[in-house]
Amino acid sequence: MRALHVITGLGVGGAEQQLRLLLRHLPIGCDVVTLTNPGAVAAGIRDDGRRVAHLGMAGNRDVTALPRLARLVRTGGYDLVHTHLYRACVYGRLAARLAGVRAVVATEHSLGAARIEGRPLTASARALYLATERLGGATVAVSATVARRLREWGVPPPRIELVPNGIEPARFRFDPAARREARARLGLPGDAFVVGGVGRLVPGKRFDVLLRAVAALPGARLLLVGEGPERPALRQLAVRLGAADRICLPGERDGAVADGGPPGEPSLPALLAAMDVFASPSDEEAFGLAVLEALAAGLPVRHVTCPAVDELPSAAAPGARRVGPHAADLARAVREVRDARLPRQPVPAAVARYDIARSADRLMSLYAAVHGRAATTPSHRER
Repeated sequence: MRALHVITGLGVGGAEQQLRLLLRHLPIGCDVVTLTNPGAVAAGIRDDGRRVAHLGMAGNRDVTALPRLARLVRTGGYDLVHTHLYRACVYGRLAARLAGVRAVVATEHSLGAARIEGRPLTASARALYLATERLGGATVAVSATVARRLREWGVPPPRIELVPNGIEPARFRFDPAARREARARLGLPGDAFVVGGVGRLVPGKRFDVLLRAVAALPGARLLLVGEGPERPALRQLAVRLGAADRICLPGERDGAVADGGPPGEPSLPALLAAMDVFASPSDEEAFGLAVLEALAAGLPVRHVTCPAVDELPSAAAPGARRVGPHAADLARAVREVRDARLPRQPVPAAVARYDIARSADRLMSLYAAVHGRAATTPSHRER
């Protein structure tokens, strides 16, 4: 079987890094096409030995991309098309049908209650999604929360398959030497109490709330890993709060690789090692990949919401606790961790549950089922 993965963009982001990880574990031939933004993850996928094509789509309404994508699917001789993220799902399903490929799987990575991929949900966006969803063989939800939202949107339950996101746990194992080196490079004192966060610097992640919480804790430092349009605003907020010298913004890191970062700079596992507690202030998540990575690094975690953890029994991740959504709630929870001097935590059972190899195995089973159904379902011409 040969599969083509179609994704909206390949900058550093959760869905993009998840695709790169999956490609390493899928035992079939896979190529990738990105509609826009062939960024750092595209380069990484090429380094891994997979082909990546850039469609050069000009915008959401660039319908000229549809015949180009259909031609790419047709000439590639693919048995299955797998789409990722809203725009790629809409255009990819249509292109696959035009190219005669009936085995189509779509993954919904980031569907919130009122937003999709950070943008407000609209009636027209929902209608277009549902119209093209019927052209596919299955829609993958990365969590039970996303599966519920898809049902509420109107996707028929039998068409929804749960295949959780995953990580490579061993890469995040705590390393004391990496902790010392990362702190030295970042200028963080060895005895400082460091609160960590990871994610795109966008309003929906609510890192301003985390910054206010850390600013309320004298002496605490904030190590915030990520990049995005909110970076200047966060810097300005830190100045207004008198905490500018206590915030560290090292930029984005590709969590799909151990050395994902600028040359000579600490990787994401090293930055996690430099933290003492991990905080996730977002009040709407589809999965919560960064929380899992923090748990794999042995960090105590305080989160507002994280389906990957919240959907499991509490014993599966005893180091993770849910807290209220306000800065005072986060400050209180982080202060308790500091005062208790919590050591590195044992890696919980939840981490093994979300091993990327398990996700790839489940996806391969779904590929076989969708391809088998497509092969036995008469085409429109045959009916």
